[in-house]
Amino acid sequence: MATLNTGLTETRHAPDIRKAKRLVVKIGSALLVDRSTGLKQNWLSALALDVAEAKTRGTDVVLVSSGSIALGRKVLNLGDGVLTLEQSQAAAAVGQIRLARAYEEVLAPHGITTAQILVTLEDTEDRRRYLNSRATMETLLGLGVVPIVNENDTVATDEIRFGDNDRLAAQIAVTAGADQLILLSDVDGFYTANPKEDPAATRFDVVDQITPQIEAMAGDPISGLSKGGMKTKLLAAKTAVAGGCAMAIMEGSTLRPLKALAEGATRTWFVPSADPHLARKRWINAMKPKGELVLDAGAVTALRAGKSLLPAGVTKVSGSFGRGEPVAILSPEGAVLGKGLVRYTSAEARKIAGHRSSEIEAILGYQGRAALVHRDDMVV
Repeated sequence: MATLNTGLTETRHAPDIRKAKRLVVKIGSALLVDRSTGLKQNWLSALALDVAEAKTRGTDVVLVSSGSIALGRKVLNLGDGVLTLEQSQAAAAVGQIRLARAYEEVLAPHGITTAQILVTLEDTEDRRRYLNSRATMETLLGLGVVPIVNENDTVATDEIRFGDNDRLAAQIAVTAGADQLILLSDVDGFYTANPKEDPAATRFDVVDQITPQIEAMAGDPISGLSKGGMKTKLLAAKTAVAGGCAMAIMEGSTLRPLKALAEGATRTWFVPSADPHLARKRWINAMKPKGELVLDAGAVTALRAGKSLLPAGVTKVSGSFGRGEPVAILSPEGAVLGKGLVRYTSAEARKIAGHRSSEIEAILGYQGRAALVHRDDMVV
């Protein structure tokens, strides 16, 4: 075991999964599906106990799960060879419904409602789609639901050829504002070299900064059982920690892997320098505004009290911006109060400025969101 000290005065401690407020767990296909026997029901039922225990502690849980193609190819008797793109998409279509049902059946006895979310990396990179995904995820988690997320492999051709759920899980963790991401994999952590090739390879306990030295250690995939090798896991770690989310890599085949992690199982933690909330605020504050919103005195008071910005408090809209783009928020005197990601286009914002949220549907012709800029998307 090793801890990488990157020159900081004190190496950060490993996070405690029992203290996670919002947890994303990525489940590799090899953990969930056996090519000869199909779904590993005992393992999945044990994982459901872990999820139920986390929910009892008050932790929000999101599962990012591989396995749809593996399940579908068995149903379709496609064998063990390399699948064509069309076969992969067909297998995903057949397997996805079975995957969602499997999670529903193991979590329902614990009183947990599940939801299926199919996304691609493109969905998390496009600002408009990102905001939609984030709003949906936040609503589901607020209702106590456990979202089951997977790539939309039936349509996302590039993701089938080159994608991996390690990076998707990291994107989801940042989108959901998670403070911890666990990659359940076929490796038990991050090593100085491939341990199967170098007997002297040492596993890191905690990595507090991903340096060029660390990146050089990633090397080639340790196992051929999954699409994502150590390089993709390191890319996932970079995305996660940049968003303020700690990430662990651990071997997940044991029953109740999250319980094992809490009890000290072998793993590597990548730790961020800021929490998700602060990291998001820094990200928003670094953006260049595409427009400006001038507020009345009442809206200024509401914002300083931690409220969202409603259309009724806006007296003037300037600039040209799309939904989800950054805008400057100004006082009646023109002083910059902060920045935020706006939920309407500039044309829409001009129409609803000064109006109550209850009037939005009549003005725009559709039911929009109550806030022009939500407090979670704002730095004041």
